[in-house]
Formats: sequence, C-alpha cells, structure tokens
Amino acid sequence: MFERFTHPAREAVIRAQFLARELNQRPIGTEHLLLALLEEPAFTAPALTVTFDDVRAGITRLTGPAPDDPDEDTDTADREALKAIGIDLDAVRRAIEQNFGPGALQLAREKPGSGPGPLRRLFSGGGGGHIPFSKRNKKVLELSLREALRLKHNYIAPEHLLLGILREGQGLAMQILAERKVNVERLRAELTQSLNYEAA
Repeated sequence: MFERFTHPAREAVIRAQFLARELNQRPIGTEHLLLALLEEPAFTAPALTVTFDDVRAGITRLTGPAPDDPDEDTDTADREALKAIGIDLDAVRRAIEQNFGPGALQLAREKPGSGPGPLRRLFSGGGGGHIPFSKRNKKVLELSLREALRLKHNYIAPEHLLLGILREGQGLAMQILAERKVNVERLRAELTQSLNYEAA
C-alpha cells in the first residue's frame, strides 16, 4: 500500500503521529489524521468548514492529554503498525534522502540550531518515541485504499484519506465534524469530484 501514497498523503500520515505526540496523546486516532490533513498545504476542500484550530480545540476538549507509559516500547510498536499498512519508515527515509539528498528531512521552516524537526525526529526515533495507530485509524487507512480503488485510482492522495475518515464514520474526527455541522455528503461529493478532475 505504501507505494500508492502520494507525497502529501505520506506527509499527512507521518504528521498525524507528530501531532498526537505534541498533544501528549496515544494512540494516533482519526482526529490526529484529520488535524494533519488540515495542516497539509497541498490539501484543499472548501466543504470542510473547519480549521486546524477548530479540530485541535475539539480534540483537547473531548479527550484531554493521555498519560505517557514509559514502559511501552512505542518505537517498535509504531514501526510495526506502519508496516502493517505498508509504510516502512526506513524505506521512506531512504527514498527521501536518495531523491533529495542527505539531510532532506531537515525542514526548511526549521531555524538553524533549533534541533531536529518533526520528520527527522520521527525517523531518528527522537522526540519522545513513536506512538501506535488506533485500530480505527488503521481501518481509515485501509478504507482510503478502498476509496482509491472505487474511483479507479492507482494512488492514495490526502482526499482519499479524508474519504476514508468519512466512510469509517465512527471516529473522533467524525464526532468533531458533526459538532461543527460539516455537511458530510457535500464534502464527500466535493472530494470525489476533485479526485476525478485530477485523474482526468
């Protein structure tokens, strides 16, 4: 499945882990994936009438921070969870550095001397260890593949990830969207139309 992910979709999945860690929460849920999609510059969906701040506030209000479990081997657990859905972090790191050169994971927005950025921390194992994906979020990633296949696409873009969230329908992301009165049917239709336009 990994090879089907576009670069922005991969970035969103990776960023979801960083955002969950930043919120001191585990596992990585559908809400963290939604938050990561809203932060992805290449992703636009006018019918998604929520902002990054709306979703982040909703997550904090509904869940609060979860306590860390220092005894859990989160690095291994997360790598195994990602491998289960076809994402090998080491392969991603190698591919990025092969295509863009050593140090490519050092993001441009990082300030010199400020330490490693979120992607570098993720791949190097720093930044508090890895966090596993929830079963519901793994299901969303599987459903994003099904949405891509349904639309006869051989790739998974951020829009497919959001369609996976909508199709799963039960996660905290959906609860936040419902509370914010997002028109889910309109959003689904808009995402499908956008993907079909891109594929044409």
